[in-house]
Amino acid sequence: MLFQIDFKAGKPVYRQLMDQIRYAAASGALRPGEPLPSIRPLAEELRLNRNTIAKAYTELESQGVIETMAGKGCFVSANNSPFKKEVRLRLLTDEIDAAVIQAHHLQVGRKEFLQLTEERFDLLEEKRAQAATS
Repeated sequence: MLFQIDFKAGKPVYRQLMDQIRYAAASGALRPGEPLPSIRPLAEELRLNRNTIAKAYTELESQGVIETMAGKGCFVSANNSPFKKEVRLRLLTDEIDAAVIQAHHLQVGRKEFLQLTEERFDLLEEKRAQAATS
């Protein structure tokens, strides 16, 4: 799985990681029983403190999104059913609303905002394609 951490965002890094894992599990991109990356390699890859990854995993476990098996690692919980499309769209709408408000405050117009959105989406698709071929 490809994680994106934005150090300039106002959201704590562990929350960004939690949200990405939660959304991936909810959408079905991460399947029940699928292992998550180990804490140490993920921390090195994202250039984060191991405690940050551990905090995200601990919170996800307390929410029932993942489960930890001693000596084996963390796995997507089998009882975590994917959200229905309406719920996924509502979650996304909340994020888009926040971005639109931010764009308004930064005086970024609709056309520029939509162009930036398309560019970011294209970049994500390129990264996913590169990760798939690696």
